[in-house]
Amino acid sequence: MNWDKISGNWKQLKGKARVKWGKLTDDELDVIAGNREQLVGKIQERYGIAKDEAENQVKKFESTL
Repeated sequence: MNWDKISGNWKQLKGKARVKWGKLTDDELDVIAGNREQLVGKIQERYGIAKDEAENQVKKFESTL
């Protein structure tokens, strides 16, 4: 699934993102609203990882949908 579809279906997919990244709050996921860069940034912030690692996690998430 490409990111345009993910963004368009964010309300439905938000739960899957919440399961994958449990440290992200529902409010944060609402603010992210399917924005890929914001998601990467929040993952970096919450998990204390490098941008490359956060990007890889988002790519894997994207490929599982």
